[in-house]
Amino acid sequence: MSRFTFPDTHGDLLGAHISTKGGLHTVFDRATEINASAIALFAKNGNQWKGKEMTEEDIAVFSGKRTLRPVLTHASYLINLATTNPEFHRKSIAAMIDELDRAERLGIHAVVLHPGAHMGAGVDAGIDQIARSLDQIHAAIPNHKVVTLLETAAGQGSCLGCTFEELGRIIALVDDKQRVGVCFDTCHVFASGYEIRNRDDYERTIDALAADVGLENVGAFHLNDSKKPLGSRVDRHQHIGDGEIGVEAFRFLLNDARFRGIPKLLETPKPVEHESDRKNLTLLRSLLN
Repeated sequence: MSRFTFPDTHGDLLGAHISTKGGLHTVFDRATEINASAIALFAKNGNQWKGKEMTEEDIAVFSGKRTLRPVLTHASYLINLATTNPEFHRKSIAAMIDELDRAERLGIHAVVLHPGAHMGAGVDAGIDQIARSLDQIHAAIPNHKVVTLLETAAGQGSCLGCTFEELGRIIALVDDKQRVGVCFDTCHVFASGYEIRNRDDYERTIDALAADVGLENVGAFHLNDSKKPLGSRVDRHQHIGDGEIGVEAFRFLLNDARFRGIPKLLETPKPVEHESDRKNLTLLRSLLN
């Protein structure tokens, strides 16, 4: 069982990454609109190094509007803890400290982070730098409880974390392992070459996850179908059942007792706000036994 398990009072912990347009507190009204029992959000603009200052009033309004417990934030896409550029690395460290501090102040338990890209330095050097960077971040905010969930990567370019073995190595090298876990993205895992579309292959993939990462370290799932085929190493999300993965893999995952109580969140396309989230969540819930 994962150390990140939530009491599952809804029968599921399904939701989506939700817009914060109009303020952080607006996510809870949007969560109600799609009948979500877990959500993810950006605590600041995901494409900027620095975000707008978060005031005590912002925190109070967010807390007052809060209607569900499993809430995660997603770190800025700019952060690369494995970068070979010293200035980018300095900015990445500062930005991740800020992301974790915002989550801590909001009462959010975890921040999802793309592990980073080694930019030609090599896998070993990149993994070591990510671990040492996390140690540096933890040392800067020693009393924070919020956890970093390293997201599985699709395998594009020099991105790290496209194998469970790489993620496991990062966690093994971090000094305070209790502050690090993994977010399993179905599209990314499939794109990186892990087969999950039939029962035997799904079980083999989860066995590999258990061996290399440890199921106790799985803190969240991103549920996305894939526009591209198995092993494509291309990150293109699709609506559930409309991509190369298909429906059955999601049935296996949703009914896997080992992951009950772990938030499972959509990151599928949203041409019209709420419409696709409602449709995808309805389909996912129909797969629950």
